[in-house]
Amino acid sequence: MNRRLSIAHLTAIDLAPPALIETAAAAGFDAVGLRLLQVTPDSPGYPLMNDPAALRATKAALSATGIAVSDIEFVRITPETNVAELKAVFEVGAELGARHVITAPYDPDLTRLSDTLGQLAEEAAPCGLSPVLEFFPWTSVPDLKTCWNVVQAAGDRVGVLADSLHFDRSGSTLNDLTAIPAERLPFAHLCDAPVNPPYTTDALLHTARTARLAPGDGDIDLAKFINALPSTAPIALEVPTEHQGDDYASFFKSLFDKTHRCLNEAAQI
Repeated sequence: MNRRLSIAHLTAIDLAPPALIETAAAAGFDAVGLRLLQVTPDSPGYPLMNDPAALRATKAALSATGIAVSDIEFVRITPETNVAELKAVFEVGAELGARHVITAPYDPDLTRLSDTLGQLAEEAAPCGLSPVLEFFPWTSVPDLKTCWNVVQAAGDRVGVLADSLHFDRSGSTLNDLTAIPAERLPFAHLCDAPVNPPYTTDALLHTARTARLAPGDGDIDLAKFINALPSTAPIALEVPTEHQGDDYASFFKSLFDKTHRCLNEAAQI
């Protein structure tokens, strides 16, 4: 099974964009996602819209390697989100050639969340970007079914981002996944992990941020997840782990090889 493979920035969040791009290219990946906005106090973001020198270095790395930027991330949608303030983020995303902007649900009012998503889609459209909403079990959008309802209410320009970890730990079903039109699932995140429910919120957060496993190294039924995705949907590896050390070159190559094995196994089912 041939799919476009990308590396999500959280997999190696300590790598600045040029180093991430160069390491991903050397391992055989087609693209990267870039985290332009800081998400947590102890996890960096790389605001290229405010750093012309870093933006030039990033564009030079893209040109030298042929790697693409698949997406930029991520926008925490809260009750206070002002979509107009994100214009510079979308503009630099367009300059990098990104196609999607990842959003996260941190507004308990789902109607307002959908409205904000719709506004965000309108603001991003002139830059060639479309938003995707990722669901997390510890948020107001805890599962795929809720995410799809919110996205439908936000309009036709908004997609769903399914992550295999959150899919598994939220109790979402394959029927939920296959029911979503292919054009609303433009790409997916992939990783593995132990399966041992129930999970506390602390456990969910710890695994999501620092303790994921490479495809095939855990217990999630990744073959069924992959086969439920649209056949052309690219896959981004999001595998932050405490144990991989500083040898990102070897780690990325291992991820690339294990992902291809996983894709081949899925294709045989």
